[in-house]
Amino acid sequence: MALVNMEMPEEMVSFVMKPGREEQLKRNAMMLYPYVHDGVISHGRAAEILGIFKMDLIVLYGKLGLPYIEMTDDEIEKELETVIIS
Repeated sequence: MALVNMEMPEEMVSFVMKPGREEQLKRNAMMLYPYVHDGVISHGRAAEILGIFKMDLIVLYGKLGLPYIEMTDDEIEKELETVIIS
């Protein structure tokens, strides 16, 4: 582990300084999410960094409202048509 000093608005401090493993995990997962979303790192690599299983990270993001698959219904239909036709 590394200690990182961050500047943030004073009002945020109480939200990020909560004790407990679950809150720390959520905070750290959310700090990694932009990199996962942008494709800089994979869900698997993010999970590895956090010391959890990939599926556990996917479930955590899902509970936080962040989908694993980001496709519209139309995109999913097109994918299914491609699979069925092939």
